[in-house]
Amino acid sequence: MAIVGHGIDLVRIDRIAQMISKHGTHFLDRCFTASEQAYCQDHAHPAQHYAGRFALKEAVLKALGTGWRGQIAWTDIDVMREPSGRPVVGLSGECARIAEGLGIRRWHLSLSHAGDYAMASAVAEE
Repeated sequence: MAIVGHGIDLVRIDRIAQMISKHGTHFLDRCFTASEQAYCQDHAHPAQHYAGRFALKEAVLKALGTGWRGQIAWTDIDVMREPSGRPVVGLSGECARIAEGLGIRRWHLSLSHAGDYAMASAVAEE
């Protein structure tokens, strides 16, 4: 097994809070799946959890080597949690096609938030 790609991202939590405040459900529906929204809204500080998911989506796109472009939709990446709390991603649409083309079979993910920031790392393995 070989590493195909690695991506990291850092997001200011207040930036995501401002986007939510300014654009509301338009921003949320464009960037987050229904399950991600339900998870984040179930917490006392939703913006912190949205920021972590946004950072992880960016990290996955970097690991894919694409960035956000073309036919890729933010909702092509669904950030979920195992019962243990470990983050996992489900890919669909263009992201799934790119990952399949690269032979990606496994993701190693980490996300964290502290203070004003959320960060994430994604390693793609074939």
